[in-house]
Amino acid sequence: MLMKGFVSLFVPGESIPVRKLTGPAGAAALVLTVATALVHFWMNSIGLLIAVKMNAIHLGTLMAIIFLFYPAFAGSPRERPSLPDWVLALTSLGCMFWLLLTYDRLLQTNLQATFADLAVAVVTMALLVEASRRAVGLPLTLLSIFFLAYTRFGPMFPGLFAHRGFNWERIIIRMALTDQGIYGVTLMVSSSYVFMFILFGAFLSASRTSEFFNDFSLALAGKYRGGPAKVAVMASALMGSISGSAQANVATTGAFTIPLMKRVGYMPHFAGAVEAAASTGGILMPPIMGASAFIMSTFLGIPYVKIMIAGFTPALLYYLAIMFMVDLRAKKRGLVGLPPSEIPSLKATMLDKGHMTIPLVIIIYFLVAGYTPLYSAFLGLFAIIVVSSLKKSTRMGLKDVVRALDEGTQSAAPVGISCAIVGFIVGAVGMTGLGQVIAMNIIMFAGGKLWAALILCMIAAIILGMGLPATPCYIITATIAAPALQQMGVPPLAAHFFAFYYGTMSAVVPPVALTSYTAAGLAGARPFKVAMAALGLALSGLLLPYFFVYNPDLLFIDFVLSKYLLDLTIAIVGIFALSCGLIGMLRRAMPLWERGLFVAAGILMVNPLRMLRLSSFVFFALLLAVHLFTGKARNTPDEKKKAGVEK
Repeated sequence: MLMKGFVSLFVPGESIPVRKLTGPAGAAALVLTVATALVHFWMNSIGLLIAVKMNAIHLGTLMAIIFLFYPAFAGSPRERPSLPDWVLALTSLGCMFWLLLTYDRLLQTNLQATFADLAVAVVTMALLVEASRRAVGLPLTLLSIFFLAYTRFGPMFPGLFAHRGFNWERIIIRMALTDQGIYGVTLMVSSSYVFMFILFGAFLSASRTSEFFNDFSLALAGKYRGGPAKVAVMASALMGSISGSAQANVATTGAFTIPLMKRVGYMPHFAGAVEAAASTGGILMPPIMGASAFIMSTFLGIPYVKIMIAGFTPALLYYLAIMFMVDLRAKKRGLVGLPPSEIPSLKATMLDKGHMTIPLVIIIYFLVAGYTPLYSAFLGLFAIIVVSSLKKSTRMGLKDVVRALDEGTQSAAPVGISCAIVGFIVGAVGMTGLGQVIAMNIIMFAGGKLWAALILCMIAAIILGMGLPATPCYIITATIAAPALQQMGVPPLAAHFFAFYYGTMSAVVPPVALTSYTAAGLAGARPFKVAMAALGLALSGLLLPYFFVYNPDLLFIDFVLSKYLLDLTIAIVGIFALSCGLIGMLRRAMPLWERGLFVAAGILMVNPLRMLRLSSFVFFALLLAVHLFTGKARNTPDEKKKAGVEK
C-alpha cells in the first residue's frame, strides 16, 4: 500500500482511473475526440497550415480531452467531468483559437506581443502544466517548471550552471508563441507521425488484429515448455510492432496471456512480470517504434526508415533475452506447455485473420521504399478498412470506425501532452546553453573514458525514467547526454539509440514502472512485486546498449556483413550467459558460484576490445562444457515430475 501510494503521487492515472463517460457528457466528449481525429486527418493531408498553427490545434484539442477524461483528484467525479473541468476544456479551445487568429499578426510584427497575447500565452502554459499533472504525472511537470525557473533565475545558480537569465516576457514569447518551446519539434512530431500511427494501431485493434496475434503466437509457442509465457513474449512483440505503446500492449495482450500463464503454474506476480517486460520491448519493435523513434528521426535529420532498420537488431536481442529468461525459468520450475486441445490450428488462424497482416506489410514496404512515415500511415489506415472488409470476422462497421477514432485520439492525448510539456525543457536548454555545460561535465567526470560516460548517461536516464514516460525521458537524455557521447566519438545514431533504449526501459524500472503496475492489476498481484520481477527479467537486456555503442554495425552503421554476424553471435551468447546466471538454470540448477561465473562471462562480452570479447566467448564455451558434462540435475521439478514425486 505504501508503494502504491508513493506511485500515485507521481502518476495520478495509476490511482485515479480514466473516466468512462456516458450520457450527454459522453456524447459531447465523443464528438470532440472524433472531430479531433478528423481534423488531424485534414491537417496531415490537404490542410496547408504552418507548424505553429498545426501544433496549436493539436495541443488545444488534446488538453480539452485530458480535462474531460482525467479527473483532477481522487475525490473528483468519476462518471462525468466537473464544472471546472468543462471550464478548463473550453478555455483550452479558446486559447487555441486565439493563437490561430493572431499568429499571422505576430509574424508580421516580428513577435511584438500585446498584453492580451502574453496573457493568453500564460494561460496556455498554466493549462498545459495542469494537463500534464493529470495525464503524465508530477515528476515531468515539476521538472518542466524547474527548467522554466532556471531560465529566469540563471544568476542564482552555482558555478558552471549559472547564466545571465532572461526576463519573463522573453521566456513567455519563446515558450508559448514560437516554434522553439511548447509548439516546437517534439509537438510537431506528435501532431503528425505519432498521432497518425496511434490511429493506425487503434484501427488494427478495432479490426480484431490483436486476436490474430494472440492466436498466431499460441499456435506457434503454446505447446512448448512454459508455453503461455512464450506466447506472451511473441504476442507482445507482434502487438508492439503496431502500437508503439508499452501500456497499451500490456492491456491488449495481458488480458489474454496472464490468465494462461497462471493456469500452467506461473506465480501471479511472475506472470504479470513476463507481460510487463515483454510489452516494454514493444517500443523497440519496428516498424512503429513509438513517439521517441519519430522524434529521433527529426533530431538527427535522417529518414525514419534508417531508424526502423537500426531498431531491428535491438528488438531481436531484447526479445531473445526475455525468451531465454522465461524458458529457463519454466525449466527450473518444471512447467509444461498447454494441451493440444487448447492450441488453435496455425492454418485455421492464418485463413481466418491472416489477411490483417497486409496493412502492416504495406507500411513496411512504403517506408523501405523511401516514402514518408506520414504517407505510409495514411496508406496503412486505408488498407485496414479495405482489407478488413474481406472477411466477416474482421469487417469494420461505422461503429467500429468511430470507436477506433475515439480510442486512438484518447491514446494520443497523454503522448501529445508529454511532447508539449517537454518543450519547456528543450526551450530552456536552447536559451541557456545547458546542454553544452552538462556534456562538458559528463566528459570531465568520466575522465575522457567512454565506458564511464556511458555509465553516467545510463544512470541519468534510469533516474529520469523513475518518473517520466519513455518519450520525454528520451528527449531529455538525448538533449543533455547524447551530445557528450558524440563528442567522445560515438556515432550520432548510436548515441541517440543509447538514450532511446534506456528511456524505453523507464517503463519497467521501479518505483514508477508503468507497465508493471498495469500488469499487476490484470494478474491480481502486488504491484511492487511485479515490478521487481519484471526488472529481473529485463536485466539481461539492460546491457544491450553497450553492445550497440561498441559495435555500431549492430545498428547497421558502417555495415560489414561478416563483422555484423560475428558481433551478433557474441551478443546473443552474452545475453544467454547472463540469462543462465540470473535464473540459475541450464542443464541443472546452478550453485551461486557457478551463476556468478556465467554472469561474469556475459558482462565481459560487452567491451571495446575485440580480443577480450573473443576470450570471453571462449571462457563461456569452457564454462558451458564443464556445466554440461559434469554433475547431474539436482532434483529439479522436471525430474520430480518424471519420478512421480510431485505433479
